[in-house]
Amino acid sequence: MAKEYKNFSEFYPFYLSQHENQTCRRLHFFGSVIVVLLVLYIAFSARWSLFFFVPVIGYGFAWVGHYLFEKNRPATFTYPIYSLMGDWVMFKDILIGKIKF
Repeated sequence: MAKEYKNFSEFYPFYLSQHENQTCRRLHFFGSVIVVLLVLYIAFSARWSLFFFVPVIGYGFAWVGHYLFEKNRPATFTYPIYSLMGDWVMFKDILIGKIKF
């Protein structure tokens, strides 16, 4: 049975423990960059049908990192909301240099 976290602050250290492999973190980061660029493109071009690709790209890069490099099961399957939040907090932490890229 999965541990129940009371809040995101409790969850985030666990999330980071699932992303210790540098290649996995980099794949998450690149996937997030592509998602941001794609969302901006969709917003400016009004090509709404492309929204289908947002989760495909975001999760695709992340899951490759987990299965091939981290060798663990993505937290998304157990903690979908906290995991999504963790993706963006880790993205921010990489951008500001708090987490090694």
